[in-house]
Amino acid sequence: MNRYTLSIEVQGPWSLGTSRAFWEGFTPAALPAQDQGQQLRSVFRVEADWQRAEVEVTQYGETAQLVVTGAGDLDSAAVQACRFLSLDVDARTWPDVARRDPVIAQAQAQLPGLRPCGFHSPYEAAAWAVLSQRLRIVQAARLRDGLVLRHGENGAFPTPAALHRLDLDLPGRKNEYLHAVAEAALDGLLDTEMLRSVEPEEAVRIVRGIKGLGPFGSELVVIRGANVADMAPRHEGRLDAEIAEQYGPGCTVADVSPQWRPFRTWAAVYLRTMREQRTGEISGHRGSA
Repeated sequence: MNRYTLSIEVQGPWSLGTSRAFWEGFTPAALPAQDQGQQLRSVFRVEADWQRAEVEVTQYGETAQLVVTGAGDLDSAAVQACRFLSLDVDARTWPDVARRDPVIAQAQAQLPGLRPCGFHSPYEAAAWAVLSQRLRIVQAARLRDGLVLRHGENGAFPTPAALHRLDLDLPGRKNEYLHAVAEAALDGLLDTEMLRSVEPEEAVRIVRGIKGLGPFGSELVVIRGANVADMAPRHEGRLDAEIAEQYGPGCTVADVSPQWRPFRTWAAVYLRTMREQRTGEISGHRGSA
């Protein structure tokens, strides 16, 4: 087992504690509850070689220290961890959005230093999009947990090659669609760098070409899988409801999101997190992200 340590200066507001609490309540791929303190630990597949890796992140003021262990490409693993924790985003102008938008100012005050944590990779986001189709999120989360337990590796999601070989007893066409997701990952269609190299709308179009991924799932892959910081979701019903509640009846994402640039994703995540904390409509209890 190899070990790699990286320290980076995080640009803009950041609280590892707030971000960790958000991820612990992120039902699609919830982080197990961890000891209190300024640390976070996670297990994931490294896109560069699909090896299993572990990361431990510690906050020292504005500095993030990442300790990555595994048998594969640990340089790539560290870069990937920074991405799914949004530590790679220069957020020094994120407070400016609050000055333009009182609703986002309230959200930033309620969730100080939150950096939206995404899926470990677009591949895992795409698999989640398939698993969650026509199911309640908590039911889909149980399917995912079972898949990891039976076919993963010590908490890591199955590799695309392993997933492609599996014949799973799943509702509807989920098994077929998971095979399509695995094949797309092996063919490079779910590569983060590729999806981030084009405009978000073009990235969504590319993902829509994968069998089983519709408009909502394709946006999820780009926004929360590649963790693109500036894209306004167009197919997120709960976000639409929260915007109508916070900004007034008839208000839409298109109406309010221009003032969120270049952090439209972040603003949307903050609003959705506030809604879940208030209503518990996904988790069944309030206080969850």
